Amino acid sequence: MDSGEHVDIRGRIRAHGARQLTIARMNAPADWQGELRAALATHRKPATIFSNNDFRLFLQSFAIFFTATMLFVM
Repeated sequence: MDSGEHVDIRGRIRAHGARQLTIARMNAPADWQGELRAALATHRKPATIFSNNDFRLFLQSFAIFFTATMLFVM
């Protein structure tokens, strides 16, 4: 096998990386920094005990505990 039959994988990887970078730049919004800041700000909002999922989980846990306690007492 001579060297002319070998595939240059490094060049293909570089070309693929360049294509992926171009696609990422085309899909990015014009004000990506502002959108990132807004997304981080909404993610960092403090959670309260009355948020939907936490309060619902608390009520379900309490109902299961209460039911088990009443069955044990009887």
